[in-house]
This record gives sequence, C-alpha cells and structure tokens, in this order.
Amino acid sequence: MEEEKYYNLKLGERAAFISIAAYICLSVLKLTIGYVSDSAALKADGLNNTTDIIASIAVLIGLRISQRPPDKNHGYGHWKSETIASMVASFIMAAVGLQVLLNAVSSMFDGVNESPDIFAAYTGVISGVAMYFVYRYNKNLAMKINSKAVMAAAKDNISDAWVSIGTAVGIFGSQLNMPWLDPLTAVFVGFLICKTAWDIFVQASHELSDGFDEKKIKHYQDVIKNVDGVKGIKDIKGRSYGNNEVIDVVILVNSKLDIKEAHDIATHVEKVMMKDYGVYDVHVHVEPN
Repeated sequence: MEEEKYYNLKLGERAAFISIAAYICLSVLKLTIGYVSDSAALKADGLNNTTDIIASIAVLIGLRISQRPPDKNHGYGHWKSETIASMVASFIMAAVGLQVLLNAVSSMFDGVNESPDIFAAYTGVISGVAMYFVYRYNKNLAMKINSKAVMAAAKDNISDAWVSIGTAVGIFGSQLNMPWLDPLTAVFVGFLICKTAWDIFVQASHELSDGFDEKKIKHYQDVIKNVDGVKGIKDIKGRSYGNNEVIDVVILVNSKLDIKEAHDIATHVEKVMMKDYGVYDVHVHVEPN
C-alpha cells in the first residue's frame, strides 16, 4: 500500500510538468502577441502565466519532497510537503488575483480606451481552451491519486482559463465600442482567482493544523463500532499527511478477555480501516469495559 502511495506521488509530478510546459508556451505566445498587437490585457495575462510557472514548480517540489522516506527528523515521513506546496500555490494565486483587481480598477479610473488587434482576442480564446483541457487532465489525475497538490494545480489551471477568456471578452468588447467591458470582466476574473486561492488556502491550513472532516470521523466511528468484539469507542481522532489519513482510536472491549484476544480485535480494526476504507495508518488503543 505504501508503495502505491509513493507511485501516486510520482504520477502527480506528471501534472506539474504538464502545467509548467503549458504555462511556458502560453506565456511566450501571449507576451509576443500582446506586444505585437499592443494589447495591455494580453500582456498582463502573459505575465500572469509566468507567475503560474512558479506556482507549478512549487507543486512539483512539494511532490518530490513528499516522496522522501522517513528519517531521523521526520519519523512520519514527508507527506505534508504536498499540502505545504498547495498553500504556497494559493499565495501566488492570491497575489495574481489582487494584481488583476488593482489593474482593473486602475484602468476604470484612467479611462484609457484601447483597441488592440483582434488577433489578440483569438489568442486569448485559444489559450483559454488549451488551459481548460490541461485542467480536465490534472483534475482527473488528482481525483485518481487523491492528491491535494495536483488538485490545487488543477484549480489554478481553470482560473487561468477564465483569465484568458476574460481577456478575450475585453478585447472583443473594445472592438465593439464597449471599452468598459474589459475592466468589468477583469474585476470578475480577479475575484474568481482570489476565491480559488482562498479555498485552497483554507483546505491546506485546515490539514496542516491537523483538522479533519467531522462527517468522515463519524462514519469511521460507526464502522469501528460494528467490528466484532468492539463494545464501544472512548475516543477517536483523525489527521492527514498529504493524501494519507491517520486514525487514532481508543476502543472498549470485554474486560474478561486476555491480552491476545484484545490484541486480535485491535488488529482486526486496523485491517478493516486500512483494507476497506483506504486509511494509511490506524493506531488502536484497547481499554477494558
């Protein structure tokens, strides 16, 4: 099972590499077309993609570190590096989102009416479609290997797809004598990026502070109560190490059982949780009842 976990992290690197390659190609394309067509919106979108390269590299580094085995300083392994990478990505996304908002508000007050070449708008549409396919691939891979870092990268991908579409809408609007559409769309896109960054940050900080889904804990509690020999549960806790769940539970058993019988019940609980529910590790403490 542990080998499969490490293999999944290796698969996750593929998503990071695809994102990095896509962002490099799109940033070069957008910056080039942006300067040629004199489109400030497209140039800003290209610069946005250059920051996304940094976020994707952060995810890649986090996935690489997570694959390191336990050592003297990290007895539980390096699994949480994946979650730290998600948080770093959220900070970068938030910075980009705020920059988009500031630029949009600034352009509203400047009142500058730009009419860049229509080819810049087509570039935005093509980029948005390309990033959508990258998003779909990374999202499916994240769900397959249960990787929060890859899912964070996927959310970054879809945000960038919206940014590119928003850029195209703004440029099309300027062609139709609606210059106000460009900053209005940019404001919407900026809020979308910030909202995505906030969601990723909340989830990452929740896990790094050993938070755990209450509904899932309740479900696991019901499962353990139904294991033969378990008379009750005194305490149960859960925490996450990257995409791995660790459960600590104190079960109550018949006080007349000998040590071996009580140990066998605890072992059965561990097997049920790990085999049937994919829990990475289960620590069972037995108390007489």
